[in-house]
Amino acid sequence: MSETGWAIDIDRDDIARAELVGDPAAPLVPGQVRVAVDSYAMTANNITYAVFGKPAGLFGNDQGYWDFFAERGTPGRLPVWGFATVTESAAEGIAVGDTFYGYYPMASHAVLNTGNVGPGGFTDVTPRRTTLPPIYNNYQRIGALHDYRATDHDYWPVFRPLFLTGWLIAGQFEDEGDYGAAQILIASASSKTAIGLGFSLAQRSGHRPETIGLTSAANVEALAAQGIYDRVISYDQIMTLNPAAPSALVDMAGNGAVTRVVHSHFGNQLKASIIVGKSHWDAQADVEGLPGPERQGFFAPGRSQKRIADWGGAAFGQKIAEAWLAFMTVAPRLAAIDKRHGGEAALAAYQEMLSGRADPKAGIVVLP
Repeated sequence: MSETGWAIDIDRDDIARAELVGDPAAPLVPGQVRVAVDSYAMTANNITYAVFGKPAGLFGNDQGYWDFFAERGTPGRLPVWGFATVTESAAEGIAVGDTFYGYYPMASHAVLNTGNVGPGGFTDVTPRRTTLPPIYNNYQRIGALHDYRATDHDYWPVFRPLFLTGWLIAGQFEDEGDYGAAQILIASASSKTAIGLGFSLAQRSGHRPETIGLTSAANVEALAAQGIYDRVISYDQIMTLNPAAPSALVDMAGNGAVTRVVHSHFGNQLKASIIVGKSHWDAQADVEGLPGPERQGFFAPGRSQKRIADWGGAAFGQKIAEAWLAFMTVAPRLAAIDKRHGGEAALAAYQEMLSGRADPKAGIVVLP
């Protein structure tokens, strides 16, 4: 391993300002491991992490996504999902060469503080992380992942956390009797979380609401061809929908203009309005005083904890595995893997996603 790896520093106050920096390797202390990040995905979800990097009440405390990998007063290090291999270990039960799936900084290497080490993996016990959602602090050994298949390797970082979020949203709709909606409008429908939601809703047996994907006019034809949604329309066609139809909105982008149109069009017939992400980070919200229901946030880690409490950890894991493997039968036709190599390419991928220039049909995988 070289003495100096790389990392990408992001201005906490202006997420458009990011730079590639050297990241010298410091000696480990007992309980730590150093990992080389093998691969990670760059998706719109990562932009949501950056938007909520500073405390915004998302975690119910004064923490945000920057707190996973950077101390206060230092530049932000963006969390990403991916695979990493141990290159140096000062932790009992973890050997050089062990590979884990989990949450890493956008960097070539990372140092993790291990706890609860077992056959399935470990938990990062860095003090500032212990009050953050547990789902982000668990690192899973590849060999212990029952639904991991080598052929799906690149789709794990690209789709896994986003599909899980979509699957959890679909479960919430089922629990809530679909909020009384006959149709579910899904904004930013080409996003991978939206695709996970659309796929999961379509898997339901028995009666379910119609799913309507909302996207830009340029994306309608290609998205409709994927067969994920019952219908796909452009944002400027929202007003053609029947305003008397009981409806629900799931907003993956946080674009206030779209939210305003939907709320204004359906009024009291809009039975639920759920905001999931903020990939349209620079769109003016302007959602005060909307007709219809109050918007509610969806937070996947909290919903995961509820499901684990409802079903137990083993049953939760089994249900995820079944849903994931079903999704893997269609994932390869939904996203072509686009591999990028090295730090400069990593920075470019972040800037591409931030500016909205990234191809929604691509799954960007960075190999540091």
